[in-house]
Amino acid sequence: MWKRITLILLLVLSFCLSNTSVASAVAGLKSYVDSTDGYQFLYPNGWVEVRVANGPDVVFHDLIEATENVSVVISPVPEGKTLAQLGTPTEVGYKLGKNALAPEGSGRQAELVNAAEREVGGKTYYILEYAVKLPNNKQRHNIASVAVSRGKVFTFNASIPEKRWHKVKGLIENSVNSFSVY
Repeated sequence: MWKRITLILLLVLSFCLSNTSVASAVAGLKSYVDSTDGYQFLYPNGWVEVRVANGPDVVFHDLIEATENVSVVISPVPEGKTLAQLGTPTEVGYKLGKNALAPEGSGRQAELVNAAEREVGGKTYYILEYAVKLPNNKQRHNIASVAVSRGKVFTFNASIPEKRWHKVKGLIENSVNSFSVY
């Protein structure tokens, strides 16, 4: 009888521990789903959606630190092009940095510090990390997840002041890695 009780307790304990790791992986994040455009992601609790005219498809920012934000931009891609056909992660990263994060005349500088490729559910994503310098010499940390689906390029971008990056890095990386298109 004691063996049975011990076994049951061990099973319950192992189940609780395995569920705790799953819960902690998404702790502090809420879900956003755009079923019309076909994408979803997790964003930090306490952030609110804001409307931007002629801008990204969706933007969320922190209520307290309003310059911390995530956004999704959807752009057309030539018919039938895949992400790989647009370039390697580094090539796409340089294009994104030059055209979106620090376009000519903006006074911003974007340095691509990391470019990686990951596959999730048969879909390829490029994860691009930047150090961005603003005209006022403030530093920002940007991470983007880029994917191609249904003739469109989907770019999920998270932008955080560099001074706060070390505090929210794990949360933001989980948010960026949660981005998926379908």
